This record gives sequence, C-alpha cells and structure tokens, in this order.
Amino acid sequence: MSVNDKNNPARNGAADQNGDDLLPTAPRKEKRLLNPVDRISEILFGLIMALTFTCTISIATTGKAEVKEMLIGAIGCNLAWGLVDAIMFILAELAEKGHGRIILNYVRKTKNDKKARELIADALPPVISSVVDAENLDHIRKGLLNLPASSLRVKVTAQDLKMALGIFLLVFLSTIPIALPFKFIDDVQRALRVSNFIAIALMFVGGWLLARYGGYNKWLMGFFMVLLGIVLVALTIALGG
Repeated sequence: MSVNDKNNPARNGAADQNGDDLLPTAPRKEKRLLNPVDRISEILFGLIMALTFTCTISIATTGKAEVKEMLIGAIGCNLAWGLVDAIMFILAELAEKGHGRIILNYVRKTKNDKKARELIADALPPVISSVVDAENLDHIRKGLLNLPASSLRVKVTAQDLKMALGIFLLVFLSTIPIALPFKFIDDVQRALRVSNFIAIALMFVGGWLLARYGGYNKWLMGFFMVLLGIVLVALTIALGG
C-alpha cells in the first residue's frame, strides 16, 4: 500500500476483514419517466405483438401485397394496444391516488394510533418499514397532519400524461425495427430472417438492461429474455393471437 493509499480514508474504509478492496457500486439514480422494468415490459409487449404477425408469414406463398397488409396490421395492432395501455395507466394512477387519499384521510383523523402506524408502515418499502419503530412512525404521522389540503386532491398531472405518452410510444415504436426489413428487403425470406434477428437482439438487450438494474447476471438474463419472448410468441400464435 502506498503512502497515498494509507492517507486515503475512502480506500482504507473500502477494505474489510475479507480483504475486499473495492467499494460497492452505487445504484444508478433513474431520472427517466418510466423505470427500466416498465420500459422493458412495454417494449417486450410491443415486440411480441409484432412478432405474432411476422412469424405467421408463409415464405412460399406470401407476396409483396400480403406483406404490406401484414405490416399495416402489425402497426395498427400496436397502435391500438399502445393507446389502451396508456389509458389504463392513467386510470390505474387515479385509482391508486384515490386509495392513497382514503388512507391519508384515515391516518390524519383516526384516534387509533396503532392502526395509523400500521397503515404508514404498509406504505413504506418492506425493508425500511421493518426497521422503523413506533416513535418514527408517529413522527411521520405528525408530518402528514401538516400537509396542505391541496395534497388530498386526486387529479391527472402533467407527469402522468408524460408517462402515459411514454408507454404509448414504447409499445408503438417497438414495431418499427421488426417491420423495417420488409420495407427495404425485397426477398421475403431474407427480410423475415433479418426481422427475427432484430427482435432477438432487442429481447437480449432488454434482458441485459433488466439484469443491470436488478444486479443479476447480464448474459443469463439476456438469454432468458430471448427464450421467454420466443415462448410467449409461440403461445400467442397457438392461441390465435
């Protein structure tokens, strides 16, 4: 160990009894509207919907006209489902906010301190609530009592609309990479292979990003996502989707 290392408390504090010399990697702070799980879920959904169209192409009998109709159908389907997902997101947000208002009203007005603490603890992440004692829960409750009346209003915010738009775009735009090969490649068989390769690559990247967010093995999660996507596409086609 050099003199600089000896005088560096961060370096000294990083090493423990097991000889670990590296500090743990700090979790990334997400600043985007949707977290990685939501983004990847919506993209995977859009990919599966698009693949249910492309994977039913008969290479031997399908012509350019049929491929064009297929592309229009795939884009239209994802357009509709993206809109449905966006609307359902807003409705779910309103329902959650309404439920939160009910809980907040109860916590602010009830004389049952034990029940109030239970509701506050339930609203916290399980790991945090497991170490928060009754005194701290009461302190949180006092803070809730001081909230302005405007905080009890349930409404659709600009943030909600942005998130809904993000969901719509993710489902809709995920169709484009799958459809583009059929637009620029005249050979249907080659276009289908390129399209499927792009879909597999996107699924792998989705699994990789999901693993990075959750701290899992990136390669394993990437291949698992590809396998999951293939199985879901096969099931969707088999069920007439």
